[in-house]
Amino acid sequence: MQSGDIIGFCAAFLTTASFIPQAWLTFKSRDVRGISLGMYSAFTLGVALWLVYGLTLGAWPVVVANTITLALALSILLMKLRYGRGPQR
Repeated sequence: MQSGDIIGFCAAFLTTASFIPQAWLTFKSRDVRGISLGMYSAFTLGVALWLVYGLTLGAWPVVVANTITLALALSILLMKLRYGRGPQR
């Protein structure tokens, strides 16, 4: 494995792992009030595009990180859509 791939996997691990506490808290509490639907929608689409980009280049650190991040971001986005519709004021 080349040093660039090692750096890529380390960066991928750290940025992907940073989502785990938020996802866990969201799954556990089902509290999505503090999550912006617009931001998470744009973010999730961006991650999906990074995944396609990584697949196109065959850049496995990018593919692995964005596959995991996409799963986490999509699950939070789906929870926002499901539980984010509180009482209308």
